[in-house]
Amino acid sequence: MPERDPILLTPGPLTTSRATREAMLHDWGSWDTAFNQLTQSVCKDLVRIANGGDEFVCVPLQGSGTFAVEAAIGTLVPRDSRVLVPNNGAYCARIITILRRLGIACVELPFAESEPANAGAIDDALAGDSGITHVVMVQLETSAGLLNPLDAIAAICRSRGKRLIVDAMSSFGALPISLADSGIDALISASGKCLEGVPGMGFVLARRALLEASAGRSPSLALDLYDQYVYMQRTSQWRFTPPTHVVAALRAALDQFLGEGGQPARGARYAENCAALIDGMRALGFVPFLDASAQAPVIVTFHAPADPAYTFAALYTAVRNAGYVLYPGKLTTLETFRVGCIGALGAHEIRGAVAAIGDALRALGITLR
Repeated sequence: MPERDPILLTPGPLTTSRATREAMLHDWGSWDTAFNQLTQSVCKDLVRIANGGDEFVCVPLQGSGTFAVEAAIGTLVPRDSRVLVPNNGAYCARIITILRRLGIACVELPFAESEPANAGAIDDALAGDSGITHVVMVQLETSAGLLNPLDAIAAICRSRGKRLIVDAMSSFGALPISLADSGIDALISASGKCLEGVPGMGFVLARRALLEASAGRSPSLALDLYDQYVYMQRTSQWRFTPPTHVVAALRAALDQFLGEGGQPARGARYAENCAALIDGMRALGFVPFLDASAQAPVIVTFHAPADPAYTFAALYTAVRNAGYVLYPGKLTTLETFRVGCIGALGAHEIRGAVAAIGDALRALGITLR
């Protein structure tokens, strides 16, 4: 085994920088003024990155990104609403599950796992069902690396007066998102994704007026965004024990993000990584699952080899022993695996991963046909 940590080719947790890891070497008091100021600075920068202005506020939440998705839906969507969910993958399906658990009426608009959500079809669905009040969508469906057309969908929701909640878990920080005048009412992401922090904190960027109108709505104590927001406004503190080290790491990661040049620079580096990955894997004989027009520069799904000698477990172990961690496929119809191209790494590390995959294929006797 290599002495260094393996490079994580996953959509989170990610390979983080030394500066981000070192930020977690200090302890913070949860009621300490310095930590409260740290939280406030993180929230302020997250709103600024999204161009939220004074209209949007950031509510951080302990837990994974899914905690934040459920908190946003449970707090911001009234129980008597009717929600349209374009579904082209596992994380869209998770939103549908959350809505059903909360007892909120849901209209599923299915698309193929390789097909971006069609804005025209969404417009038709809204036109044909006047009872729909909200759209909840995933911008980047991580199960395949599929990019959905957020701007076009947001424009339709705005023109039809429908609320729009966006799961931007794997896109925020990598792809351009501007909340101002967008038609988006809330955007959800997390610390351990394209901002290159560590896992443990989700956050919701919500319209202030919408959040302030949601008092008493959440069926959950821990996932009540309104209560979290009001308590933080009143005390500058988290309601319950905060993930202090995660917040400190995110502060360091945001400093690096802004120093790198913000979203344009981060997105350009990821795009270079993605191109190096696809070119290198094609040279080995692998075929990407998605058409290039639908591929986001975050994670790439590849068809598994047809050779009977192939198993993902064997490939994973061989590549892991070389110092790289792959990700299993999450499609429902085909055998695939995924390779992420985000985190504190560049095209050099990506090419090293491709070389490790090629070595693993030869060692395992796997051929690509």
